[in-house]
Amino acid sequence: MTVLVELAGLEIPGRHGVEDRERESEQPFLYDVELELPEPSADDVEHTADYTEVAALVREVSDVRQFNLIESLAAAVADAILERFPAERVRVRVRKPEVTLTAPVEHTAATVERSR
Repeated sequence: MTVLVELAGLEIPGRHGVEDRERESEQPFLYDVELELPEPSADDVEHTADYTEVAALVREVSDVRQFNLIESLAAAVADAILERFPAERVRVRVRKPEVTLTAPVEHTAATVERSR
């Protein structure tokens, strides 16, 4: 049996984007992360993925390099989660709320899903 663990709206600033101005100063990025994990064998955080560690890993991936594409950022986060945690499947959505387009937009987003 599995359990779905979610972190929704995790806000981590970053310097990602195609334009130089996007890389010059931090802007908010919102992460929605879903991990499909084996059901814990005990009521203990050691038997699952610690949310604090998941959030720290997302920050680590964001901080280690600047990504041109949020698609690449989402993929790097998904890959890192699968490497570190016992997830069967992971889905990462990255939203960029401070995007400038020729028309008003709430945010842009990219979603990546990986499975073992």
